[in-house]
Amino acid sequence: MTTIWQNLKETAINTFNSFGLAWWVEITTQNPRCTYYFGPFLSSAEAKLAIKGYVEDLENEGAQGICVNVKRCKPENLTIADDLGERFDRKVKPAFSGQM
Repeated sequence: MTTIWQNLKETAINTFNSFGLAWWVEITTQNPRCTYYFGPFLSSAEAKLAIKGYVEDLENEGAQGICVNVKRCKPENLTIADDLGERFDRKVKPAFSGQM
């Protein structure tokens, strides 16, 4: 059963995300060469709390060379595999670039 607070939080997250103001965890790995986005979150603190679980999952899958960044952005693709040439079609919009 969802509470009023959960509904309000979800609405706020969706609103922030639509404007590129939500926080995302960006994780890049060297092997495989991929970029992953996890989120959205209302605050950087919430995003940082979730990092450990994401990193553990990737390590359990054998990922190596893991680099983590928490930032405001609006990713259109949640997984970008460099090995497949998708990196050059990357569609992550910086939160304050002035482009929409």
